[in-house]
Amino acid sequence: MIIGTMIVEATLYEASSLKAKRSVVKSISTRIKQKYNVSIAETGHQEAWQRVQWSIVSVGNQRKLVEAELERSLALIESSAELEVIHVQREMV
Repeated sequence: MIIGTMIVEATLYEASSLKAKRSVVKSISTRIKQKYNVSIAETGHQEAWQRVQWSIVSVGNQRKLVEAELERSLALIESSAELEVIHVQREMV
């Protein structure tokens, strides 16, 4: 069994309130959950308006498949015009 984790930190330049931030974060998280075989949660910077940290986890029996799911999730986050990814940390167990 392969467990892949990825922590993604991003800046939301246009967020002017926590409500605006939550709208963007929830939209992206929901799309990732629907499209890919991963679990995703906002795990940091919950009270900061312009920062977000997601933890994404994928579990499978082939490393390539786990890596692919995580990379597709990252690509979806990076394609969002509302934010800029500033840090990505990956780990495979």
